[in-house]
Amino acid sequence: MLKKRIIPCLDIKDGRTVKGINFVGLRDAGDPVQLARQYADQGADELCFLDITATVEKRETLVPLVREIAAVLNIPFTVGGGINDVKLAKEIIKAGADKVAVNSAAVHRPELINELAAELGNQCVVVAVDTKRIAVTDGAKPSFDGLTNKVFVAGGRIETELETIAWCEECERRGAGEILLTSMDHDGTKNGFALEITDTLSRKLNIPIIASGGGGTAAHFEELFKDTHASAGLAASIFHFGELPVPELKKQLAKAGVEIRIPAKAAI
Repeated sequence: MLKKRIIPCLDIKDGRTVKGINFVGLRDAGDPVQLARQYADQGADELCFLDITATVEKRETLVPLVREIAAVLNIPFTVGGGINDVKLAKEIIKAGADKVAVNSAAVHRPELINELAAELGNQCVVVAVDTKRIAVTDGAKPSFDGLTNKVFVAGGRIETELETIAWCEECERRGAGEILLTSMDHDGTKNGFALEITDTLSRKLNIPIIASGGGGTAAHFEELFKDTHASAGLAASIFHFGELPVPELKKQLAKAGVEIRIPAKAAI
């Protein structure tokens, strides 16, 4: 059985790590290079870097910062934000990233997923999906409890016509190697992950699902890994602000019987 992964996420704005609640109310969370080094030393399984305003500001991801962060890492590194063509994706991989994450650009031009998979390999392509439960107003079939799950783009600012599960299935068909599923309803709340949709997707798809949004305690991660088929749990503020250090989380998960990797020399 593959071991479950714990992935800290660096949401980047103006070169700094930030974090908010439900995608708003951002506050500074520290220097991204320092945090990256800390998480690698603590035994995080991977690191995710998301330049959260690159798409809205119509600019490319901060490649020099990617290079600086990659230089201090010895764990897999995923980078997203403003990636809209193969050329930039290759630059980011050359700068030291192991995978690229696409979101808005893939929604606007789904063929981008095919192109990235063909050039970089499926294992390098992550599709980030920001999802939110909304009331059904257009006659669509409800997904859960009279609500449907819709995909949002532009850092959660714009609702699309895409239903989340159908979009994720299309992403897999086009060559995505992983789905990074962020529940906007749960983001930053620390009240637990969106288990229902995560479980549904992790059973329907044959590629790994990374669950993001709502992780606040070790019990939330235990629920995620025991009640769904998610491959990884991603979180930000609980790690950035020292509320639940990665080594402590992994110890508690191992004690609860979750298959997790615990490096012998991880910092405590």
